[in-house]
Amino acid sequence: MILRALALLEVAAARQDGGPPLPDGLWEELLDWFHVFADRTHHAKEEQCLFPALGDAGVPAQGGPVGVMLDEHTEGRALLQALVAGPAERREALARRYGELLRAHIDKENGVLLPLAEVVLDPQTQQRVARGFEDVETQQGPAAVLEHAEAVVDRLAAALADA
Repeated sequence: MILRALALLEVAAARQDGGPPLPDGLWEELLDWFHVFADRTHHAKEEQCLFPALGDAGVPAQGGPVGVMLDEHTEGRALLQALVAGPAERREALARRYGELLRAHIDKENGVLLPLAEVVLDPQTQQRVARGFEDVETQQGPAAVLEHAEAVVDRLAAALADA
């Protein structure tokens, strides 16, 4: 879902430099989606649930995969803030950098972090982490649920295609 939203972000940012104007509010809603779903939900699940469990299992928080992921969360937040507050002429470059960062981040999650978690976390801990993920979604509200996030991305994609 995040990859689909990144593609929309990059198209929307490129269109701000030329081409048909974006539908009113699309840019802001798309950035809000990243803030709520990618950061406050997805990254929060890792930071509040997965990373502490990995630490309890002996995976260091600094210098290893967890430290790299935390650094990338920080960098992503800074890029997202720059996309929100920065000048329109920088949006395309910032969106491209944000996309590169998140794509590489997702590759690391799928290729390193999740396989590591499967090896070092026992089934009970994995279940506890999964329950923690559900708690994060509950705390964040409906916008944190995958089905809602997908519906928003679908609507934004349609609006961008129609404009």
